[in-house]
Amino acid sequence: MGICERGRNVYKRLMSNDPQILTRTAHFEDTKLRLDRWLANWSGLSRVRVKALLEAGKVSVEGELVTRPKAKVIEEADYTIEVPPAISDTPTPEDIALEIIYEDEHLLIVNKPAGMTVHPAVGNRTGTLVNALLYHCRDEAGQSTLSGIGGVLRPGIVHRIDKDTSGLLVVAKTDIAHQGLSKQFAKHTVERTYICFVRAGPKPREGRIETRLARSKGDRKKMAVVRERGNEELRRYGELPESEHGKEAVTNYKLLKGYGQQPNAAVGTPMASKVQCNLETGRTHQIRVHMGHIGCPLLGDPLYGKQRAFRGMKADPDARAKSTMRDFKRQALHAKTLGFKHPVTKENVQFECDFPEDMVRLEAFLERL
Repeated sequence: MGICERGRNVYKRLMSNDPQILTRTAHFEDTKLRLDRWLANWSGLSRVRVKALLEAGKVSVEGELVTRPKAKVIEEADYTIEVPPAISDTPTPEDIALEIIYEDEHLLIVNKPAGMTVHPAVGNRTGTLVNALLYHCRDEAGQSTLSGIGGVLRPGIVHRIDKDTSGLLVVAKTDIAHQGLSKQFAKHTVERTYICFVRAGPKPREGRIETRLARSKGDRKKMAVVRERGNEELRRYGELPESEHGKEAVTNYKLLKGYGQQPNAAVGTPMASKVQCNLETGRTHQIRVHMGHIGCPLLGDPLYGKQRAFRGMKADPDARAKSTMRDFKRQALHAKTLGFKHPVTKENVQFECDFPEDMVRLEAFLERL
């Protein structure tokens, strides 16, 4: 990559599959600006895009990478931005193995593994459930046979579960099936049962959590409770300011089993618990937020959990058990049961799937507490 002519912005457009190279030499007056603003001013890129390129190691000065948006602009230094080629918004079929629980001409039920994103998005353009479905659901001409109501990025997708949550999803293969299933989800008549492992244990042992959820103001990756309604048992966790923001979220929970004894707590307070959650609504991160809201964050949850949950426990003679807990890197949440009225045949159907191997090992560890 050669040095650019001083004082001149050189724009080199390469082949469509190659990156674009933008270069410029900084002058004295440029040193008054922070780096991301200066780069955006002459490159034609937004500051958000420039920041992302900086963090991705795509910006260099005199051949040395620079990653800090607030870095000072160096007088008479040559800067280079490497802009990756645009990525098509249309997902492509990929030969990815799927565990299909049921399939007919209208829909299919998939047991999604933890770690698989449901549909393409920033940071997850390939390897998603949609990519796998496009490969599996195609006719002899190679055309998709999935419902198109969800759009190009979400063919057949009626509902979602988080990337690191395992379990059942229903996928629509026809528009009629998609419409019928969507109505049932909207009316909250779909049976959705999740099993999770949480810290401590819920009080009371069985109850209903009804709140409103919205994006957290402090962290846009997180959801937060913005309004609490009903259920006086939850009032002891603190009143929340009334707000009209957010969407109604309702989770019914039931303690299935407690494990161990929490140190320095009342007798009968478990160190961890197995909890069943039945959703009336399906908001983003709903179970994860609601269980954390009542003081029982999901084990392994990197966003809402408390990662020090088991550091105070006494030495366990089974080293493999301790390593199982330490190595469990996702929220302990599994979509076990899915039931609904078939949108075409009108038959009431219900499907179940067992824990994946990592949650089997986690449960075995908890049994040792």
